Amino acid sequence: MKAYMTNGTIDFLLKKEKKHPDLHFLFMQNNNKTIAYYEDTESTVFETARNYEVIVSKGDIKKEGFVVINNIPVTDEGRPIFETQFKNRAGMIDGSPGFQALRVLRPLQGNIYIVLVEWADELSYETWKNSESFANSHKKPSGTKERPPYSAGPSYAESFHVVEEQA
Repeated sequence: MKAYMTNGTIDFLLKKEKKHPDLHFLFMQNNNKTIAYYEDTESTVFETARNYEVIVSKGDIKKEGFVVINNIPVTDEGRPIFETQFKNRAGMIDGSPGFQALRVLRPLQGNIYIVLVEWADELSYETWKNSESFANSHKKPSGTKERPPYSAGPSYAESFHVVEEQA
């Protein structure tokens, strides 16, 4: 399965949805930008897309909620380490209250992997972030302050509110 993302104004992106009613778009917005996301086996309908392969898929993406996107640069030789690590710990989040969906996306160009997690709301995310489950899934070896062996630089997270259906 492939995944595609692009940025644009919400009005522009909603026109894509009207033009392609067979696709299931997710529109996410924060103070800085709006992103459209969808998954398909075909090539993208976006003119300027970021293209990914879905390597972990848990839960169903819903058209409501709160989304956190982690952007993680990974070295070429670190790809197998990163992918194995995320495949092995993907189930640690499943039972968390408010969890809706998880996608780990391998870039088809570049080195920035995406870990997209959708929550029912921002409170669910914050509760999980302060949980023992979060601490265990993000635990580094004792005394280690180094970046993971797959790291190609600092990662960063962005959060978005899902743009719900337009009336």
